[in-house]
Amino acid sequence: MENRIEGVVTKSLRVIPDERGWLMEILRCDDDIFQEFGQVYMTTAYPGVVKAWHYHKKQTDNFTCVHGMMKVALYDARKDSPTYGNIMEFFVGEKNPVLISVPPGVYHGFKGIGKETAYFVSIPTLPFNYNEPDEYRLPPDTDEIPYDWGLMPGLKHG
Repeated sequence: MENRIEGVVTKSLRVIPDERGWLMEILRCDDDIFQEFGQVYMTTAYPGVVKAWHYHKKQTDNFTCVHGMMKVALYDARKDSPTYGNIMEFFVGEKNPVLISVPPGVYHGFKGIGKETAYFVSIPTLPFNYNEPDEYRLPPDTDEIPYDWGLMPGLKHG
């Protein structure tokens, strides 16, 4: 999918290997993509599992897949956006190390692809507010977003 979404930015991540292993910087405070720090968290997806859809009204999400591979999809739900209704799709992980920055109002989700658990690291601009979460959800198979995750029975809820 070649659509772009206003405000979505990507950063190619460089893997630096040596005889001990490898290092990959994900987000630095001097990167153009950096806004502010909220927290860092990690989540996983088993092969074929979809975690979607959600968006935020306040925070920007910055995320990548550091182990395995994920299909990431974005949907611009901002009615005042010049790219309203556009969808972007990325394949992110060990074979394509990319940081994706998703602005408020853009739905996003991911699916673990391949044969191993995918590890997702997120660095949002705000910490999670347990009392008033800035998180608005739709199910992966919603009719409101024209995207097909290729769901199988038992894998419908994100």
